Amino acid sequence: MQTILNKYARLLTHYCLEIKPGDKVYISSTILAEPLVREVYRAAYAAGAALVECDLAFRERERLFFENANETALRTLPTLLQAGMETYDCYLAIRAPYNLREGSGATAEQSKIRGEALADLNKTYFSRTATRELRRNLCQFPTDASAQEAGMALSDYEQFVYGACKLFDADPIASWLDVRARQQHIVDHLNKCKHIRYVSEGTDISFSTEGRIWMNSDGQTNMPSGEVYTSPVEDSVNGEIYFSLPCIYQGAEVEGVRLVVKDGEVVAWDARRGKEFLDYIFTLPGARRFGEAAIGTNYDIQRMTKNILFDEKIGGTIHMAIGQSYPQTGGKNESAVHWDMITDMTRSGEIWADGDKIYEKGRFLAF
Repeated sequence: MQTILNKYARLLTHYCLEIKPGDKVYISSTILAEPLVREVYRAAYAAGAALVECDLAFRERERLFFENANETALRTLPTLLQAGMETYDCYLAIRAPYNLREGSGATAEQSKIRGEALADLNKTYFSRTATRELRRNLCQFPTDASAQEAGMALSDYEQFVYGACKLFDADPIASWLDVRARQQHIVDHLNKCKHIRYVSEGTDISFSTEGRIWMNSDGQTNMPSGEVYTSPVEDSVNGEIYFSLPCIYQGAEVEGVRLVVKDGEVVAWDARRGKEFLDYIFTLPGARRFGEAAIGTNYDIQRMTKNILFDEKIGGTIHMAIGQSYPQTGGKNESAVHWDMITDMTRSGEIWADGDKIYEKGRFLAF
């Protein structure tokens, strides 16, 4: 295990964050991830970092906050988070939850107030990460809570997480550079196209990508990764889409989501379970427009674990996100929401680009 954590820390510091001499590094996680945090802390300073600061949450910190915080507290920005987003060079977010439903006790009003308070900081985050002025990575440390959510024993979940990150390979950095090279062929082709159409069971939706950029998600900003993504032209999305996998956001799970879209706006929606939460989300500014359209390309991930860091990368799926766009793709939609929703394409899925079929039943046809 120590060898795996050493390799993980080296991958995160040298490949994902590209830590340079003099960098200021902000790490956020929970106390459960202390073994990995120690190794990253060691590796970051060895790489020449000038400062490494850690914010490690304790058990039920979020629940205690929402149960006891008054409006002033809800509107007050966390000092270390603000400094990290505004002035640091690198940001590593290590997911290591105690309880995935810890924040579900927040009321709609509390969530709204907190979202308003953090809105400008979110804009700064998206702006600085878009240019890699702030080099960011989101990764996972296996915990019982995540293993249980995935329906796996902790030891099996550890194998899943570390395998998805290619940590069992002799040289994980070389493996991710191979992923980068393979996916670059896909984005090079898509960046020549202007019109995209997704078709599958219950789905026929199209959008323009003219003037937008498809990105190669190669493990630098998410670990693991394996997807290509863009932000569709906001008012160009039309059609209907059905998301066959459960849609999970802020601890809520919604199943069987169907969206009807006209000129970029979600005008009708339904869900087999959890529609009330969907109703609430669509009251929030910017949530009725799409911020992302993407294609999962990581065929080493072939099961849903109810963790979007892994699920959106499943090879043979596509996903679209309502809400916040990615500025680096040219997206302009702003929202406190960014909710990725996934559908399987392996049975009957097709992707068309400028009238040509480029993808069928979960696989690209020519790349």
